[in-house]
Amino acid sequence: MFKIGTFNKISPVGLNKLTDAYALVENPDEAHGIILRSYDMHEMEFSDNLLAIGRAGAGTNNVPVDRCAEQGIVVFNAPGANANAVKELCICGMILAARNVPEGYTWAKTLKGSEGVGKQIEKGKGQFAGTEIMGKTLGVIGLGAIGRLVADAAIGLGMTVIGYDAFLTDAVRDMLNPEITVVDDLAKLYPECDYISIHVPANDATKGMMNAEAFAQMKDGVMFMNFARDKLMNDDDLLAALESGKVAKYVTDFADDAVLNADHPGIIVLPHLGASSEEAEDNCASMAVSQVMDYIENGNIINSVNMPRVSLGKKTCPRLSVICKANAAADVLAKVAELELTNVASGTRGEYSYILADLGDKKADLKIAGVIKVRVIE
Repeated sequence: MFKIGTFNKISPVGLNKLTDAYALVENPDEAHGIILRSYDMHEMEFSDNLLAIGRAGAGTNNVPVDRCAEQGIVVFNAPGANANAVKELCICGMILAARNVPEGYTWAKTLKGSEGVGKQIEKGKGQFAGTEIMGKTLGVIGLGAIGRLVADAAIGLGMTVIGYDAFLTDAVRDMLNPEITVVDDLAKLYPECDYISIHVPANDATKGMMNAEAFAQMKDGVMFMNFARDKLMNDDDLLAALESGKVAKYVTDFADDAVLNADHPGIIVLPHLGASSEEAEDNCASMAVSQVMDYIENGNIINSVNMPRVSLGKKTCPRLSVICKANAAADVLAKVAELELTNVASGTRGEYSYILADLGDKKADLKIAGVIKVRVIE
């Protein structure tokens, strides 16, 4: 019996994918797999039982990914599973900003209980007159699953879209709407856009990338959408850009103390609602559970953030699963070759390699330096 632990409220649609071979447990030290959403695992110690962590969402900032790799724990995420939900909220954010909806709503609520509300509204509504997004130009930074959907929706609403992605592959380029103008430098995007929406992961390379230098290149009065991560913003530079009017509105689903405490009228803060739709929670949980099960039962790794993508499909005989340091992969593969196995797959990602092989009735001795975790999946 395989044991699965959970943190946060995980969609029952996802958990119902677990077969009779699995049992949910409360003690994470007993678990072979853990499914979670935003629970912070950085202070946790992991038992030797733990094989995989499934993040029911795209970001894995709450998981110590590198430490997991060192211990041979595969970390999965669910890219694209919540993309439509985030896309819809991002479009909502643009309209909220363009039409001054939060300000108008707040003002209208103050009229409760007063006389002649209708006349007061007709007299006062002009102070909230905004603009339409149709005919405006949107810059999309990051053309992954979410960025592409945002771009498509914006085009459908009559906007012109300019896109940028630092790691744009030919495969992704082929998936893009041909109406998107793709640029190879953000300096070509910033000055052309009335709206900018960022959809890149938060890491050392992107931390604080939205800074004074970036804002200086943008149009005066640009509307900036951040439905990715707060760490992408240099808060001091953002607040300075808001004060100067360079940024007219900042709409974010990832508020931090600096943004909330600023109390600036141009800041619209949402409480991390991007993936908080019933459909997205179901999709993310289903993908996370399915991937963890596939790894536990078959050794296949799909959508891992710390291990290479390696798959041999559904297991039909005992299967060898090996996680090792990249510099040990050649020695492991040499040992596997001695067994004359016909179904072998391997891959390397950064410092780590993964080897998967159907053993049949053969045995493998892999006492090799650099091997982190070996499993024979019966």
